[in-house]
Parts: sequence; structure tokens; C-alpha cells
Amino acid sequence: MLEREGNDYMGHKGASAYDQERFFESFLARRNRSESPNNIIEKPVLLELLDPVVGKRVVDLGCGDGLFGCDLKERGASYYEGVEGSRNMVQKAEGNLGESNVAIVHTPIEEWQSRKESFDIVVSRMVFHYIENLPLVFRKVYESMKEGGQFVFSVQHPVLTSSMESAAKSGKRSSWLVDDYFRSGERQEPWLEEEVTKYHRTMEQYFQLIKQAGFAVEDLRECEPRREYFKKDEEYDRRQRIPLFLLFACRKS
Repeated sequence: MLEREGNDYMGHKGASAYDQERFFESFLARRNRSESPNNIIEKPVLLELLDPVVGKRVVDLGCGDGLFGCDLKERGASYYEGVEGSRNMVQKAEGNLGESNVAIVHTPIEEWQSRKESFDIVVSRMVFHYIENLPLVFRKVYESMKEGGQFVFSVQHPVLTSSMESAAKSGKRSSWLVDDYFRSGERQEPWLEEEVTKYHRTMEQYFQLIKQAGFAVEDLRECEPRREYFKKDEEYDRRQRIPLFLLFACRKS
């Protein structure tokens, strides 16, 4: 259900949509299905970019249900901290991760109180396009990291966030309208019978924000689909048409 202010509709901002029970359940069912693009397109590339986590202290900004944190713990992370703004997601993450060398912090990412030089790795998956004040978050990330630490994140590809006209169409899409690309800022996207607020930035703007925060960019990926992760040729061919994800691997030097 959309939030109303006066005579206008205001989309959910930040993590608020996930505390709507219907949206929350619909999202988890969609996100955790085996053929989810996050699982078969984005995640393999992110893991490829990520430093070995054995013995490392890791913070996950926008940790969601904590399942990625479970992966990191299984890979040997010595400490995992998830930061999450949704109460529903926090409860899910706490149930999935348990309590051993784990902390789940319930706070909007913009209000996260980072501890200076505490983490070896900071990771964030598909969150930063929901955040308006990204320079503030990147500064906090930089301050929270040890020297030589790694910062890896994914966002929705700017091709998708530029215009929401195609997002409003139903059914499987094989093309996407790119419009107002260089007009950065707020967008309203209809999604799972709700409306959410996103913030469009160009690829160049993400790059510049990373540099301004003090990081060196080591790699950039657009997650070209890989045939081995797809069950059907038809779906693989469709996913070749539109870039869904943009990933950066950065280093505090």
C-alpha cells in the first residue's frame, strides 16, 4: 500500500517497504528462488571479486535476511556484522545466523555508527540505489575499515534506474527504455504492488563518489550472464539483452 501525503503518493523509502508483511513475504519468495538473477548473475561475480574472508571481520550493509552472511561465515569469516533498517529483516537475519561471532544492528545505513578501523571487508548487495546521501555512507565505510581493507558493492545498473517507464509494464521484459540518464536523483518504481523510492546515479557518478571517499577502484563489473548458471537457453538469451547489475571492488590504501 502506498503512503499518502496530502493528495500525492509517496513511495516507501529505505527499508520501510520490508516491514509491510505482504511485501516482505513476496520479496523473500522472489529473492530466494533458485533462478533469481541475484543468485545466478550477481552473486557469482561478487564472490569472484571478494577477498578471501577466512579470519576476517566483515560488515554487510543492508544484510537483509542474513543468508549471505551465512555464506560468509561458512567461508571462514571470524566476525560478521549485519546492518539492516527493517525490523522484519533483522528478525529473519538473527534466526538464520545465530549468535556466534555475529551482530545484527537494526538501524538505517545512513545512521550506522561505524567504529574506526574495525573491519577488513565491507560488502553491500543491491542497497545503495535506495540511499540519497551516499557520500555520507561512503565516508563512514572508509572510516570503519582497516588500512588495505576491501569494499565491494553491487547496485542496480544505471540503465535500469534512469527511467521507470519500462518498470511499470507487466510480464517478462526483453528491452528497457533508457531516458533522463544524466538527470540523477529520485525515481519512483512500482514493485510487488507497492511503490519504492530509488536514486539514480550514472556509472561515472558512482566512480567519482568512490574516489572522493578516498578509495582506489580495483575492478568494475556489469555481470555478463554465464550460461552454466541457467537451466534454459531462452532465459539465458533474454538476460543477455539488458544489464541488471553494476559492481565495484575498491581498496582503502
